[in-house]
Amino acid sequence: MNHTFTTEAYLDIETTGLSFSNDTITVIGIYRHASNGTEFIQLVDTEITRTNFSNAINGVDKIYTYNGSRFDIPFINLALEIDIADNFQHHDLMYDCWQRNLYGGLKAVERQLGISRQLKGIDGREAITLWWKYRLGNNRNALSLLLQYNKEDVLNLQELRNKLFCPTQ
Repeated sequence: MNHTFTTEAYLDIETTGLSFSNDTITVIGIYRHASNGTEFIQLVDTEITRTNFSNAINGVDKIYTYNGSRFDIPFINLALEIDIADNFQHHDLMYDCWQRNLYGGLKAVERQLGISRQLKGIDGREAITLWWKYRLGNNRNALSLLLQYNKEDVLNLQELRNKLFCPTQ
């Protein structure tokens, strides 16, 4: 795809656990930001395919994550056989945080920088619980909460990037 503008994407995944070999991706959230607009995409459950993911990131130049080098990227590589590091510029914001003495998970860093959240008290462990409540009990409210949680994670990545690199905003 030829384009004259830069498209960046913010990416976060939810999984059934932390094991690359035993767990699966349940949600992939992608926030595409380009000079001609923005788009938020979520792939859920059976929608998580190599084709759908490739379409979702088509035209993206740079992908931002938090701890993506150690978690999101390897999971995607194994599950979809797409090596993001080889095909895109990838920037893991966690390492920028470390350079500024901001440690902990995404939520801890958000608190340190004053980035607010609408959903309180939900973390990665609770995200796994929400998935299983949906999957095993068809709890649509649990799925809705999980999708809101993932969306907030993804959108807050851009706010985190702005705080790290444009502190006057």
